Amino acid sequence: MNQRLSQLTNWLKENEISCGFITSTPNVFYLTNFYTEPHERLLGLFVFQNEEPILICPSMEVAQARAAGWQNEIIGFSDTDNPWELIQKAIAKRNINVTKVALEKEHLTVERYEQITKLFPTASFISAEEKLHLLRMVKDEKEAAILREAAKLADLGVEIGVNAISEGKTELDVLATIEFELKRKGVRQMSFDTMVLTGLKTAAPHGTPGLAKMTKGDFVLFDLGVVLDGYCSDITRTVAFGDISDKQKEIYNTVLKAQLAAVEASKPGVIIGDLDKTARTIIASAGYGEYFTHRLGHGLGIDVHEFPSLNETNQMLLQPGMAYTIEPGIYVPEIGGVRIEDDLIITADGAEVLTKYPKELQIIK
Repeated sequence: MNQRLSQLTNWLKENEISCGFITSTPNVFYLTNFYTEPHERLLGLFVFQNEEPILICPSMEVAQARAAGWQNEIIGFSDTDNPWELIQKAIAKRNINVTKVALEKEHLTVERYEQITKLFPTASFISAEEKLHLLRMVKDEKEAAILREAAKLADLGVEIGVNAISEGKTELDVLATIEFELKRKGVRQMSFDTMVLTGLKTAAPHGTPGLAKMTKGDFVLFDLGVVLDGYCSDITRTVAFGDISDKQKEIYNTVLKAQLAAVEASKPGVIIGDLDKTARTIIASAGYGEYFTHRLGHGLGIDVHEFPSLNETNQMLLQPGMAYTIEPGIYVPEIGGVRIEDDLIITADGAEVLTKYPKELQIIK
């Protein structure tokens, strides 16, 4: 049994939990090294205190699960099978008295919850999310190495985008260039929908790229990331297309100052909420507090947004192996917005910044 499964099994024993039923693609991947998107079909992993775990997946993906290294039992099912009947038979063979089950409550559908209650009609159900969040929060060196390489590709994506800026091109023109060139480098999947925004649209933190054209005097904001070997990167850079106003420069430099300060403050033992306050205080002191409308950042790994949340109320302490983003922003509707985002991983005595693309204000002529 791999170390991750052993940690989950030990948690089951310590808390007298009969079994865990893990159903989300990221957590199944974390525990088995098997990554698949099952669409509407069932994907699941049963983990027990002392019995062999069971992986459930469509029959057409059993060979992929074996190729990924899974050596324990697999229940493969066809589109005409009832997977719950197959599960019931497999668990019955183990002769386990199931009294408490840990589930991914945030992921499980009502229909599948009803199926589980039929399997274990007298059992109680608790959340498995908190334990899984904590397990995934601290990355090992293999995970860190993948995140470094994913960050390099994110840097490349921004570089491609900046080089593609020219008068009259649309946001989608530049976006298409980024994704085309990254695919030529072997990138199969982006971490999320790539964002290229220009002009006043940069004032929307989660804006939608469209046919807005690049115009001199505007900001251009890039937010993108790639998936590499199951792990995500996430970078944001904002550049100026042509000369910009003193007010725009002030906004940019304020965000940069806040971002650099939060990066510098990232060390083991620091309260996560204090990182947010470090950046937020700088932005508020410059008169832009109301325009910083989101948290400082988020955990990063198999999911592009994962545990922990870097908001000012989080009292958790930073520890080596935590990977996360630092991404303060200022968004002024009548001027535009600036966000600067890096990926970091906490080391024994500080933080390693994984994304390297320059952050000083660039004016693209």
